[in-house]
Amino acid sequence: MGNSHGHRKHRNGAKHPVTATPPFKYQSSDHPEAHNPSSSKPIMAVSLPYSHVDSSLRALAAQAEGFGRLAIGGLHGPLYHVTTLADDGPGSLREACRKKEPLWIVFDISGTINLSSYLNVSSHKTIDGRGQRIKFTGKGLRLKECEHVIICNLEFEGGRGPDVDGIQIKPNSKHIWIDRCSLRDYEDGLIDITRCSTDITISRCHFSEHDKTMLIGADPSHVDDRCIRVTIHHCFFDGTRQRHPRVRFAKVHLYNNYTRNWGIYAVCASVESQIYSQCNIYEAGQKKIAFKYLTEKAADKEAATTGFIKSEGDLFITGTKAGSSTEGGEDCTFHPSKHYQTWTVGPPVDDLKHVLQHCTGWQSIPRPADQASVAS
Repeated sequence: MGNSHGHRKHRNGAKHPVTATPPFKYQSSDHPEAHNPSSSKPIMAVSLPYSHVDSSLRALAAQAEGFGRLAIGGLHGPLYHVTTLADDGPGSLREACRKKEPLWIVFDISGTINLSSYLNVSSHKTIDGRGQRIKFTGKGLRLKECEHVIICNLEFEGGRGPDVDGIQIKPNSKHIWIDRCSLRDYEDGLIDITRCSTDITISRCHFSEHDKTMLIGADPSHVDDRCIRVTIHHCFFDGTRQRHPRVRFAKVHLYNNYTRNWGIYAVCASVESQIYSQCNIYEAGQKKIAFKYLTEKAADKEAATTGFIKSEGDLFITGTKAGSSTEGGEDCTFHPSKHYQTWTVGPPVDDLKHVLQHCTGWQSIPRPADQASVAS
C-alpha cells in the first residue's frame, strides 16, 4: 500500500530556473481528483512531462527536470547530419562526437551502428534520435570529462566485452540529460555514473533484459563520489534483475518510476548514499523486498555504514515489502527541494503504470523543425 501522505503537493512559490512547470505539477489539469489516487471518482488521464520539448528541435535544451536541468547540449552549435551507419569516417556519429565545438546531431538514416570501441562524446553535444530509429550495439557511449550533453530517443542493445556499458558516464562529467532511450542486454551496466560525474537526469527511459541495470558511485574507495547528484524519473524498469539503481555516496531522487519483477532487489542503498524515493510503483515478482541496504566502509572512515532511503508516497503492490535498514536514519536523507524547486510528480496510479509501459524508451516521433534554420 502506498503512503498517502506522499501525495500532498508542496508549493513554495519559487520558480524553476529554466522551465515554467509549476511546483510538483501533475499533468495539465487542476481538477482535484487528478491529485487523489484514493478517490472513488475516475482518475484523469496521465501524461508524461516534457510534452513541449518536441515543439521545435532545440526545445530540449535546459528543459530537464532535476539535477540535469542545466544541460543545454549543442544548443549554440550548428546542425550535424549523420549520413552513414559506419562506425567512423565522414558523416558518422563518431566523427561528430570527437569535434570540440557545440553540435546538435541529427540522423538522416535509420539502422544499427555497430561500435567496435566506446564512442567518446565531447562537451556540448546533443545526440538527437528523433525522426529515425538508431540502435547501438557492440559497445556503448562514453561521456568522459565532458559537460552539457543531451542523449535523446535512441536504442542500445547487445553490448559485449568486459566493463561494457550502454552509457558510461565517468570521470568528471556534469550537466547530462538522458531522455527517452531504450536500453537492454549489455555485458556490464546499462547506465553507469561514477568518478565524480554529477548533475544528471535520466527520464522516460525503458530498461529491459538485463542484470546490473544502473550503478551510481564506483566503489567504497572513491570517496569523491560524494559529489554525485542524479534524478531518475518516469522510467520503466521492466524485469531487470537489480540496480534500479544501486547507489554509493550519491544523492538520488527517484520519482514516478515503475519497477517490476526484479530478480534480487529494486533499489540498493550502500555506503553514505541518500535516496529519496517519491511516488514510484514497485511491483514484485518472486522477490518481494524492494529496498536493499548494503554496508561498506568508505576509504576515509573507520566504521562501515550503509545508505538511506526515504520512501514518500510509493506504491508497493503484489505483496511487495519496502524492506528496512537496521540503522534507520530517514533524517539523513536529503530533500530535493533543497536543490531544485519544481518537478512533475503525481500519484502512483494504474494510469501512470500503463503510460510508462507504452510511452518510455525510443518512440516513433518526427524530428521537429529547427527554428533557427527556418528563421534564417
